[in-house]
Amino acid sequence: MKNVKQLVSTAAILAATLGLSACAGMSNQDRNTAVGAGVGAVAGSVLTGGSPIGTVGGAAVGGVIGNQVSKPPR
Repeated sequence: MKNVKQLVSTAAILAATLGLSACAGMSNQDRNTAVGAGVGAVAGSVLTGGSPIGTVGGAAVGGVIGNQVSKPPR
């Protein structure tokens, strides 16, 4: 069972990586927001044992952090 979970998480990371390769026309800030949301969703899912609330919360927090990291100076 542990091998199945590891396989599923590896496949999810691979799918996220391939999905983000479509970000070629995005600005740097948009790209970082998408990457942050993806990483946050995976981290939230892992930390909460696969809870949907943890996954969505992690995606929201990761997206905000990714957006603010590359915010253009005023």
